Amino acid sequence: MGDRTVWLAPVLLLLFLPGSFAIMGPKVMRGPERGSLTVRCRYGPGWKTHKKWWCRGADWTSCKILVLTTGSEQEVERDRVSIRDDQRNLMFTVTMEELRRDDADTYWCGIERTGTDLAFQVKVTIDPAPTTASTTTAMSTAPVTPEETRVSPTVTSHHSESRSLLSSVHFLLLLFLEVPLLLTMLSAVLWVNRPQRSSWGTQSQLGHENQ
Repeated sequence: MGDRTVWLAPVLLLLFLPGSFAIMGPKVMRGPERGSLTVRCRYGPGWKTHKKWWCRGADWTSCKILVLTTGSEQEVERDRVSIRDDQRNLMFTVTMEELRRDDADTYWCGIERTGTDLAFQVKVTIDPAPTTASTTTAMSTAPVTPEETRVSPTVTSHHSESRSLLSSVHFLLLLFLEVPLLLTMLSAVLWVNRPQRSSWGTQSQLGHENQ
């Protein structure tokens, strides 16, 4: 009888330890930053109507309970965490939304009961969101700033004014060079085509004067 008592003592102790066969879950879970994470914890048939909870902290006896069921299958949501008990399949599901880097910590799947609750430890790690791709996308799709929009027409107007000024100077130079040339040519034409008196008319005039 004494030997049987010694053999049964460790077994009874295991039944009261948190994380024993009454509740099981994943030991490690990973989730992406700004994404979501789903944890499924299973329990024995004797705990179907008991309240289930999800808490955070290194020690399950003093961890902070983030969300707690009502003892039914109704989903309960609080902040970014929700919990739902599937009593038919003896499993409850915890979902964490909009994950942050500081969400990485030690968590516990737990079952509320009289005396000491049952719990199973789950380590949660958060993978940082990629920054290179998002930065490249932002740069390639960056909108034009109002300053850039205002500068472009100013530069264009300066170029237009310069072209107009050059055209005016070119026109004036052509005008000053070509007008004297045209006047010279016109004078030459008029000189060549001037009316000339005939020698007969000159002699007749001289004869009249001598008489």
